[in-house]
Amino acid sequence: MVLLAIGSGACGEDRAGIPAGCRAGADALRTALKRAPAPVHLEGTPLSECLSDTSGGGDLLEVGTAYIDVASQLADDARADRDGRAAVQLGYLVGAAERGERGAQGVGYELGRRLRAEAARGGASAAFRRGRRAGRAGG
Repeated sequence: MVLLAIGSGACGEDRAGIPAGCRAGADALRTALKRAPAPVHLEGTPLSECLSDTSGGGDLLEVGTAYIDVASQLADDARADRDGRAAVQLGYLVGAAERGERGAQGVGYELGRRLRAEAARGGASAAFRRGRRAGRAGG
């Protein structure tokens, strides 16, 4: 009985674990990334905080889907212009995800792996590395 009460309390906390801005979707993420390499936030929340390991699986799936969709598009654009804005934005997104995945396991780690795979398609240019450093530092 006590374990059930503790478990149900934890589920409620999981839903509150991801701020609403993190669930704004791919379009909001694309728009926010236009600021990179300056700090990028979704409704005041750094991108790395959207990948908290304490978040519920559904929330993380929703966030992860947006991150992968945007990374895929940015990788295509970065491949066409390795030193352009898309490369910086892709680097920032990957760096922020790496910052968020520190100590993460399971789904959070898998999301970081998928983002790095998308980034590999775009190439590791100087613009990508500049964005990645910025994302790791404050994303």
